[in-house]
Amino acid sequence: MLKFFIFITLLVASAVAQDIKNNDKVEVYATTMDTIDNIVIAKGDVVVIYQDYHLSAKRARYDRDSGDLELFENIRASQGENIKLLGEYAKLNIANKERTFTPFFMLEKTSDVWLSGDKGFSKEKDIDVTSGVMSGCDPNNPLWKMEFTSSEYNTDTMWLNLYNARLYLYDIPVFYTPYFGYSLDTTRRTGLLPPMIGYSEKEGFYYEQALFIAEQNWWDLELKPQVRTNRGSGLYSTFRFVDSKTSKGSLTAGYFKEKERYFQESELANKKHYGFNFLYDNNDFINQWFGTNLKGQSGAYMDIVNMNDVDYINLSTNDTTQNATTTQLISRINLFYNTDNDYIGAYFKHYKDLTVDSNEKTLQSLPALHYHTYLETFLDDHLSYSLDVKSDNYYRQVGVSAVQTDVNIPITLHTSLFDEYLNVSYTANMYAQHTTFKNKSEISAPSKEYDDGVYARNYHQFNASTQLTRAYDELTHVIEFGTQYQMDGLDAQSGYYDEQKDLFDTQQRGAYCAKRANMTDPEYAARCEFYNIAEIEKQLQLYFSHYLYDALGNQIIYHRVAQNITYEDVNGGAGDLENELDYQITDDFNFYNNMFYNYDENSFSKNFNKISYTGKTLQLGLSHMYKNYFTEQAVISYMTTSVSYIYDKHYSYSFKHDYDLERSEKRGFEIGFLYQKRCWDFGLRYVENNRPILSLNGMSDSIYDRYIYLTIRLKPIMASGGQGAGFSYRLPDKSMEN
Repeated sequence: MLKFFIFITLLVASAVAQDIKNNDKVEVYATTMDTIDNIVIAKGDVVVIYQDYHLSAKRARYDRDSGDLELFENIRASQGENIKLLGEYAKLNIANKERTFTPFFMLEKTSDVWLSGDKGFSKEKDIDVTSGVMSGCDPNNPLWKMEFTSSEYNTDTMWLNLYNARLYLYDIPVFYTPYFGYSLDTTRRTGLLPPMIGYSEKEGFYYEQALFIAEQNWWDLELKPQVRTNRGSGLYSTFRFVDSKTSKGSLTAGYFKEKERYFQESELANKKHYGFNFLYDNNDFINQWFGTNLKGQSGAYMDIVNMNDVDYINLSTNDTTQNATTTQLISRINLFYNTDNDYIGAYFKHYKDLTVDSNEKTLQSLPALHYHTYLETFLDDHLSYSLDVKSDNYYRQVGVSAVQTDVNIPITLHTSLFDEYLNVSYTANMYAQHTTFKNKSEISAPSKEYDDGVYARNYHQFNASTQLTRAYDELTHVIEFGTQYQMDGLDAQSGYYDEQKDLFDTQQRGAYCAKRANMTDPEYAARCEFYNIAEIEKQLQLYFSHYLYDALGNQIIYHRVAQNITYEDVNGGAGDLENELDYQITDDFNFYNNMFYNYDENSFSKNFNKISYTGKTLQLGLSHMYKNYFTEQAVISYMTTSVSYIYDKHYSYSFKHDYDLERSEKRGFEIGFLYQKRCWDFGLRYVENNRPILSLNGMSDSIYDRYIYLTIRLKPIMASGGQGAGFSYRLPDKSMEN
């Protein structure tokens, strides 16, 4: 802003001199104009115009010898429509490139920031203002302002420094800092971000001051050092980059060191917490990396994460509700190339369990190779087939490893009958799996249980369905009836698969292995670890669905009912009855239900309900998940509630509540409000959050936090909707040590 003012006054002052010497086009208007020796005096509504610059004052005085141009009383300067400046006295010396303004007032209309001072002095690119005020509010009665004893402004970098700055809210002093720096340029650039401040009785005073570095357009770096006076200190950083038009990525890393006393009293597993997370996404990596010109689509996605415990995540910010914590880490690298006919992929997965000392026995998928041929049709599209091949290399440092390859070939014959009222199809599914084992010498079990083996089978599916559509004046109704009959065919197995027959029943082997593999029984876990074949049951599925659309094609109702009937000697009979309903009651009001009813238990095995309302001022979400596995301690009953309400243009309120009904335990709670004005926002939240930690015994415990968060956003210094300065206070927990 000031840069434009100096530029304006410099050009006008130069133009006055050049008007006499070089006949440059400068327009000067005044009621009277007198010349005494080398002094030019203009009086009465003086106006100086140069190109699109405009200066006005009551009086002006120009000394041709010294090059001084002085303007007096009610000075106004403007450039275009954005920059407005006011003053009572201005002196410009062209020869020495010095400018003086008394008093000084500036308004930059695009950002609505104004700066006022007793005196402003400028030489070349630098401006000094003494004893002033800066704000983005109404100058007559600012809601917030920053007073300072002195300031510096550079017209090239547009960076403003304030010294001995005092922040006032409604004339109440709330914060002092010996230095405050702010850029009047709205472009992305290096600078300090708003600080985060907090207090906890156990962790002490918390302070985080983030530094944002953006020296080039294609990358930026955010450094977030933090200190917790009773607990320790650390540094977290995020490096973001855009290396091409089709790719971007980020690297987040952090380190925190506990103080000895806090470490011992809290019985934590680690004194140092560290980790990193690398994200990368490229939508054309083959052509970009290898200089090819392939017409197909290629992609590379990477999500690589590592940490020594979950406290690395918990300590990354003081707002624990923003953290997604887990004790099971998965790193992924996915590569693919896709055309209209084929798909080729390579997937890398690495698993890490933070609750164990070593993951040398954890199976990793490094890599999985995938090839898929899209649907091919023959006989006027009545016959179709596809091919899918996937090979997984299951590897670990200690224990048996394996290479497992799956092949699927579905062949479908389909047609329509009775003038397309009835659609029928038959699908022959051919499936095979081959497993080769490695490192069999490291196990105590007989080696024949890990002989290389092949499992092959085919099974059949018969489908019949009909779909009817009827249009009304304002609605369209679509109904569909269908049935699918599935039956097994021939199967053959050798090696590892043949050995499993001695331990498990043929029809129940897959389900039994899946159950046993999740238990600690070493015998069954070892035998089942690589068995992932789902058995084919002879069953019939009946389903009915219907849709209702409005005149614009928007879905109003989706309803589906499905029933499976299994024809087995032991466990045959009707399976769970499924009912799914999605009802858009109004444009803003929606109800969704998905439930499964178990006939044997005469009870619901799953029931999920969600009601949501998304109006302009009110947003409401209420959901309940119930799941029953019909075993001891295997019931889930969980309720979530969220409400946000915009009362008017100033006040908005929010509420969240997560509750475990089965355990009668609160999982999370939040209530707060936000007050918004043109130049500032003020927010207050009370938050409860249940977060995991890793204790000394290696188990994953949890801590129930209770916080009060205070947020202040001074606009336009802090962007609306962005991060504001914040203060958090952690409340002592009466039920447990905080």
